[in-house]
Amino acid sequence: MVFSSITFLFYFLPLVLFSYYLVPYKLKNFILLIFSLIFYAYGEPIYIFIMLFSCVVDYINALIIDKYRNTYMSKLALICSIVINLSLLGFFKYSNFLISIVNNVANSNLSLLNISLPIGISFYTFQTMSYTIDVYRNEAPVQKDIFSLSAFVTLFPQLVAGPIVRYSDIAYDLNHRIHNFDKFYDGIYRFIIGLCKKVILANNLGVIWYSIKATSYNTLSLATSWLGIICFTLQIYFDFSGYSDMAIGLGKIFGFDFLENFNFPYISKSITEFWRRWHISLGVWFRDYVYIPLGGNRCSKIRWFLNIFIVWFLTGLWHGASFNFILWGLYFGIILIFEKLFLLQFLKKLPNWIKHFYTMFLVIIGFVLFEIDSLNGVYNYLISMFNFKNIIVDDVFLYYLIPNITLIIFAIIASTPIIKIILDRYKYIRIITLIFGMILSTSFLVDASFNPFLYFRF
Repeated sequence: MVFSSITFLFYFLPLVLFSYYLVPYKLKNFILLIFSLIFYAYGEPIYIFIMLFSCVVDYINALIIDKYRNTYMSKLALICSIVINLSLLGFFKYSNFLISIVNNVANSNLSLLNISLPIGISFYTFQTMSYTIDVYRNEAPVQKDIFSLSAFVTLFPQLVAGPIVRYSDIAYDLNHRIHNFDKFYDGIYRFIIGLCKKVILANNLGVIWYSIKATSYNTLSLATSWLGIICFTLQIYFDFSGYSDMAIGLGKIFGFDFLENFNFPYISKSITEFWRRWHISLGVWFRDYVYIPLGGNRCSKIRWFLNIFIVWFLTGLWHGASFNFILWGLYFGIILIFEKLFLLQFLKKLPNWIKHFYTMFLVIIGFVLFEIDSLNGVYNYLISMFNFKNIIVDDVFLYYLIPNITLIIFAIIASTPIIKIILDRYKYIRIITLIFGMILSTSFLVDASFNPFLYFRF
């Protein structure tokens, strides 16, 4: 079942807030747990048990790690936690992919399992593993209240599409968080900004992209193909960063301080900088739990590059059981290796506009690999983008561009810090923006029946 609409969250939230602030402090985590399970059950009722199983497994293993610290039992419990979590993720997310590979290689005819992917399993699996790993490393205290731990794992604001919240980052807040008006106001503000990004910008940019994507690629003019993928590049940023803003805002409303997940990645001047600004929580997770344990850059150059290669292969695979995601991950891994070898030194000598053009050009090409799930489709779309013998501009391009030129220009401006600076500097403009944004977003929600976030599929 697809998690069908942001509308449910929109109308679900007042009931949660009323119940949460009504109960005593000691019951707040329990209330969050109950409503998080209800929220998840709206989209995937049967998979609640998978999530609860993960909670119990990691709760028990963390207790064993803490009790038998520095013994083989502690290490065994950590291995058990990691194996069970990755096995669940692997079974639900990659079983059909592996079976299809076996069928193609061995010319066999094994039946696909066709199991639906539990929503958010890639996110909450990484969160539960972060808990046992942090406890094992003695970087976070063991949580002896299973309801508090389960509230952390199932926390509905960021459950299904991130950001990935590491246990060590909110271990203190889980039982000692502070609620006040300033934090509540900041949370409402951040939530509305995220809502506007999603329903006003991302959804409307998506209409353009999906229409162009549905067209036969060999009939696209050069300008139309570039317009389509640029719209997707903007759409996925506002969709995913919008969800992250909403999650961070809801976190503040409930007393949590989630770390930032986006920092205006489209102003980057290298791919290295871009990946420090895009999906920060995933990058930090792979850095701390995969890259550094592999040796990071404190090893031979060949081993260093192999570590980068492994991390980006896994990053691509994390996004989906498809060769286009693996290719997308390796694409950026190779670029990052070249930047570390010589490109970064070369880029330092160039004007900023060239560095920015270089970065966005590679990012846009990367999103072709990311979004089009057929390798043949990727090839054909790239051909349409670079076939200068084809029609450059046609009526189809003008049909999509002219009515949407204001939307596209505003989206480009909004992907930079300009609007944030204005809203932070002029409080009255912020208030007007929030009121107008809330009214406009609500009207879009009333008209639309389907508002899925792109990262729900991961």
